[in-house]
Amino acid sequence: MKAMILAAGLGTRMRPLTLHTPKPLLQVGGKALIVWHLERLAASGITQVVINHAWLGEQLEAELGNGQSWGLDICYSAETEPLETGGGILKALPQLITESDDRFLVINADVFCDLDLRLLIDTPLAEQDLGVLLMVDNPKWHEQGDFKLDSSGYLHPENGRSHTFSGISVLKGHLFESCQSGRFPLAPLFRQAIASGCLRGVYHGGCWSDVGTPERLYQLDRQLIEEIKE
Repeated sequence: MKAMILAAGLGTRMRPLTLHTPKPLLQVGGKALIVWHLERLAASGITQVVINHAWLGEQLEAELGNGQSWGLDICYSAETEPLETGGGILKALPQLITESDDRFLVINADVFCDLDLRLLIDTPLAEQDLGVLLMVDNPKWHEQGDFKLDSSGYLHPENGRSHTFSGISVLKGHLFESCQSGRFPLAPLFRQAIASGCLRGVYHGGCWSDVGTPERLYQLDRQLIEEIKE
């Protein structure tokens, strides 16, 4: 299985920190956000990683190179303008899969999570399933959540407990079969798959943060530094 890290956002909510530095290279706990992901990908056994970029993307390529430092093979999908999550994945899809039934891991570069990625990678999927999303508790800034996870392990339009999508998932190429190239978000595809009963969910109760503001970045940084000291 290959992995994709979504790193093409403009980071507008993180300004002025992102005026001269792409958000994935902002540091928490002494490492760039994206480096935490690379380390966990390597630990999970994944070796091939695609990273998309747009804003200050040359800095990402210069800093991460070919991935040899982590035992990874990194290639890049450059976007002249951000294509949003769905459009970015569709553009990079030929680098991720050979057949439409193939699975690949997707991680938003601007989240932090202590999950052992093998737990998500090894989640069994039925033939009709289009993927599995990692779901977390709703944070204070998103109390309504994103999707409901029912007792069967599937995401459901109405039944189950509301959770927030972590920005980490395993998807099948089939999810993008009807998509056209260009800019589009991923959420509508998820909703369609959920309505069809084809999208699973896995709950993670450990550490997770949507590092979307300077305040959250600082809070996570202090938390990780304290944990390192211990």
